[in-house]
Amino acid sequence: MTTVMRNLDIFKAMESWAPKHLAYDWDNVGLQIGSFHKPVKKVMVTLDVLEATVDEAIENKVDLIIAHHPLLFKPMKQVNVDTAKGRIIQKLLQHEISVYAAHTNLDAANSGVSDMLCDLLAVQDTKVLEQNHIEKLVKLAVFVPETHAEQVRDAMSEKGAGHIGDYSHCTFQSPGQGTFKPLEGTDPYIGSKGEMTFVDEVKIETILPASKLSSVLETMIAAHPYEEAAYDIYPVENSGTAYGIGRIGTLDQKLTLEALCERVKTALNVPGVRLTGDLDKEVSKVAVLGGSGEKYINKAKQMGADVYITGDMTFHTAQDAQIMGLSVIDPGHHVEKVMKDYTKSYLEDYFTSDELEISISKTNTEPFRFI
Repeated sequence: MTTVMRNLDIFKAMESWAPKHLAYDWDNVGLQIGSFHKPVKKVMVTLDVLEATVDEAIENKVDLIIAHHPLLFKPMKQVNVDTAKGRIIQKLLQHEISVYAAHTNLDAANSGVSDMLCDLLAVQDTKVLEQNHIEKLVKLAVFVPETHAEQVRDAMSEKGAGHIGDYSHCTFQSPGQGTFKPLEGTDPYIGSKGEMTFVDEVKIETILPASKLSSVLETMIAAHPYEEAAYDIYPVENSGTAYGIGRIGTLDQKLTLEALCERVKTALNVPGVRLTGDLDKEVSKVAVLGGSGEKYINKAKQMGADVYITGDMTFHTAQDAQIMGLSVIDPGHHVEKVMKDYTKSYLEDYFTSDELEISISKTNTEPFRFI
């Protein structure tokens, strides 16, 4: 029996990679146009949703467009089909094409846009440049008969509990004796109705992100042999993973600023870059932020960057960077197009069904030309 894929299935996959809560509050991510429940067979990934992009989607009978930049960013007071934005919305609705945006949440996510850029530029051992979210953690303690401890522990770990750094299945287990008396209407796994029961149990304690608590609990209860699993949830003060936009790390080898510019041009497929600084200066520590990152020049400098690679650098901010001794390479905002290949690969790995076809938009949405 063939399973019908729906938009919601694709959205869930995207949000397991780039959760919506990582987006800035001024952003507009998620479903932009269409339905959560519409069946989908063809997905197209693009950086921007322009009219030419939509025409491409119509021609290729695409059901869902996944974009980095939101189509609906500022509130609209009317949908005037005589305007470019109005025509885009009209065409999408007429051809039943849905649009989903993953923007600053994909910037901040692990393996998101900044990590993609670092990967292509060989920037290693990276840290977040500007934090916007620190994961909240909770502790879960569950009481399990000894015979099922491994089963329950593994089930919780597979859903994301007990992951600390590069280690999984991190738990603490202590023995004890559980007691209970099954009452009328129960169907106890161990013991008899109306009789006090004593069971050798273990208490399994583990830490997990609060965002994963619901799925971990659901899985734990399904793996637990009892009708009513006994468990406790505790708030903890430990800091979870830090998320945010931009990355700072070290090049795989020291380069002159000029050589790094050439690497940027080649790796990001741009015809030229704007820059400040001495072309002969050797650089090693690099800050990277896809899109518009000029407001973070001070943070890049404070964290020890020799050079900052970002787009949309304005005149006076570039002067400020130059004065503080921070070199800048501006390859343009459009280099965020790297998300197209990475998103396609991610979705193809996530969904093994041949029923889903994922393509990359061939429409060039870069507004600037170089002569």
